[in-house]
Amino acid sequence: MASAQWPCLILALVSGLVASGFPRSPSRLFEEVNGIEVHSTKINCKVTSRFAHNVVTTRAVNRADTAKEVSFDVELPKTAFITNFTLTIDGVTYPGNVKEKEVAKKQYEKAVSQGKTAGLVKASGRKLEKFTVSVNVAAGSKVTFELTYEELLKRHKGKYEMYLKVQPKQLVKHFEIKADIFEPQGISTLDAKASFITNDLLGSALTRSFSGKKGHVSFTPSLDQQRSCPTCTDSLIDGDFTITYDVNRESPANVQIVNGYFVHFFAPEGLPVVPKNVVFVIDVSGSMYGRKMEQTKDALLKILEDIKEDDYLNFILFSGDVTTWKDNLVQATAENIQDARTFVRDIRDQGMTNINDGLLRGISMLIKAREEHQVPERSTSIVIMLTDGDANVGESRPQKIQENVRNAIGGKFPLYNLGFGNNLNYNFLESMALENHGFARRIYEDSDANLQLQGFYEEVANPLLTGVEVEYPENAILDLTQNTYQHFYDGSEIVVAGRLVDEDMNNFKADVKGHGAVNDLTFTEEVDVKEMEKALQERDYIFGNYIERLWAYLTIEQLLEKRKNAQGDEKENLTAQALDLSLKYHFVTPLTSMVVTKPEDNENEMAIADKPGEGPVDSVIPSMAYLNSYQPPQTSYYYVDGDPHFIIQVPEKNDAICFNIDEEPGTVLRLVQDPVTGFTVNGQIIGDKSGSPNSETRKTYFGKLGIVNAHMDFRIEVTPEKITLWNGAAQSTFSWLDTVTVTQDGLSVTINRKTNMVVSFGDGFTFVVVLHQVWKKHPIHQDFLGFYVVDSHRMSAQTHGLLGQFFHPFDFKVSDIHPGSDPTKPHATMVVKNHRLTVTRGSQKDYRKDVSIGTKVACWFVHNNGQGLIDGVHSDYIVPDLF
Repeated sequence: MASAQWPCLILALVSGLVASGFPRSPSRLFEEVNGIEVHSTKINCKVTSRFAHNVVTTRAVNRADTAKEVSFDVELPKTAFITNFTLTIDGVTYPGNVKEKEVAKKQYEKAVSQGKTAGLVKASGRKLEKFTVSVNVAAGSKVTFELTYEELLKRHKGKYEMYLKVQPKQLVKHFEIKADIFEPQGISTLDAKASFITNDLLGSALTRSFSGKKGHVSFTPSLDQQRSCPTCTDSLIDGDFTITYDVNRESPANVQIVNGYFVHFFAPEGLPVVPKNVVFVIDVSGSMYGRKMEQTKDALLKILEDIKEDDYLNFILFSGDVTTWKDNLVQATAENIQDARTFVRDIRDQGMTNINDGLLRGISMLIKAREEHQVPERSTSIVIMLTDGDANVGESRPQKIQENVRNAIGGKFPLYNLGFGNNLNYNFLESMALENHGFARRIYEDSDANLQLQGFYEEVANPLLTGVEVEYPENAILDLTQNTYQHFYDGSEIVVAGRLVDEDMNNFKADVKGHGAVNDLTFTEEVDVKEMEKALQERDYIFGNYIERLWAYLTIEQLLEKRKNAQGDEKENLTAQALDLSLKYHFVTPLTSMVVTKPEDNENEMAIADKPGEGPVDSVIPSMAYLNSYQPPQTSYYYVDGDPHFIIQVPEKNDAICFNIDEEPGTVLRLVQDPVTGFTVNGQIIGDKSGSPNSETRKTYFGKLGIVNAHMDFRIEVTPEKITLWNGAAQSTFSWLDTVTVTQDGLSVTINRKTNMVVSFGDGFTFVVVLHQVWKKHPIHQDFLGFYVVDSHRMSAQTHGLLGQFFHPFDFKVSDIHPGSDPTKPHATMVVKNHRLTVTRGSQKDYRKDVSIGTKVACWFVHNNGQGLIDGVHSDYIVPDLF
């Protein structure tokens, strides 16, 4: 059974330098890598009432004759909050301090300007964040790294799970994973397993025990047990170590009170499942072609096997249009399920993405079914939407779609959004789900995507209660966390926390009310506060004010979720509350940063730990130099790069068109010409060093660009070697080794060393020239240039050229998407500029942000030198010279 993630962590300690010189003696061969001996690595986890306090400590010594760089890597759950980090070198400790993000950012930017920084935390994989810090350690010096993080463990499919991914990278003299669990309800099951070691070997290194309220797990492999083979010096510890447990549930609820704070856990068992009415709203647009569509169909077929006969269902498919399986919801009888399987197997991808109409159709169908009594009175409704892209037809504005969906649902039932892959606005999906009492989940494009989809459905497949309300004595509670839930699902748990007004109260009563499959239920829990305090005194070996910190964690988490949909004063108020709690309890959250000052070459170097998010993140480190002065607008942009590939990005369509121009080296092409503003951009083609005469195998690029503003008598010639500027007759020459900005009458030219050049005129024109450098001795390739138009909104309607003609609004439609000879590159029919063209799905690279690997841009490729897409034919754009 799959279980929910509990603190999840990957640990690695590596030396940053390659060893050289004589071999080490055999006695030390198992202990050192590159001169760094890792003396111990310990992961210590203390869990009290589902709240986990985790400390990762590594001690090492530099036994080399010279200073070495040591890196400490830990991967922890995205849902965890870092609370502390310390670095100790030869007895001197350098602590981390949690500060408001803006304050930390100012300190960090000052350090950036001095070149003394390193970012510490970034997203890593599906559910992890990676914490990294490196430090130079002098010969003979000792270093200790210690990271602390905390998290509330959420029950999932009947289990709490601790998932540790350990990668020490070398044999470690003292390696230990230790977990102490204290659960006042009593522990019912406790298990541990490792993916990197056989059960026989694991058994001798593993200790696992539980009795009553306490559980203990320790994994302490000896050096021999760590070896990948009896005579090997590398470690086999490279994989997953998993601990799972659950608690006794003699009653459905449990309340614990310590030092004026309380936590209330609620997870009834043995109740009949409430019948559900579920509408699956599925994206079948062209971008779902291939493996994504097959995996979605596989998952839906498996889900159909699990749907209960008392349930009602329907399928809504959306692309450019919306189609339905049935006109109304139908009961999941054997006959209907067989019919549904046939329908699912026949699903085909096609067209655009109309999220708005697909969702509204599904919502109205559920509301109609309820109003017309087509479904049982004691049933609950759910909308599950799956998409892999952004809306690009019909209503495509995210805020308007969100408003339409919110008004249509009216709080009656939850919406769950599944985002397939990364080419979508996940923040929009999450925000829309949260304000409709659901949640969003990213489905990663991988071989197990169908299992991810099935796993999500299993979480919501068995509602036991609806309309759950948790009530406490009036005027007795302060600062209560969320206490109303639309559903309670089997295998999950509701957790509510708060503060008592009167810490000296003797009795505490809590009621949980909900609608069951047969009748309405009320669960009452009464607590003798004094007796409880006595019972919890035995928890001395567990860390202190755990319920207060659990309350703070839960409160911050819920404030941050509410903040995603808040505006104006409400958002400011939620932000202020979450920030105050984050600072008070020393949590690194999206509103705070941990600043670490570390020694470096006798000077203090600053590093910063931020919490990454799922969507776009405001980074304090610009990804390229030119981003310091220019942030690309979220509008259409156009560029030519590579061989040469022309790409026209059209956000309104959530799509792009691309074409190549095949011409002889030396040919000059007109890229942009605007007679009103006076701007002209021409590019000269170069070939490979080999000078192949075969146009089919020859690679060509732009090796020279000329940018002119005739009104200002200003010219720029750009080559991979230098940049030459003429202002009238006056000439200035710069190399790509310079970093310089030249300004004149609103025109700005910024050269960023060995990276790019940005040409801006006011706030209406911005061009970026990207430098591509290859190995000088490469037998074939040579340096070349890419040209990007990232802002053209003030260029006139008379602008033309191979790129310039697309600055004006134009429309295109793609239909009849079908497999081509290459299954990864489907063909389609495109109607554009009154031409019907056969196009092929492919991709090109955008090198603005990363000149080494680029960002993939999916596009429809127009063949034959863009014929039918460009005005006239490509030879019309050949000009005699660069200026």
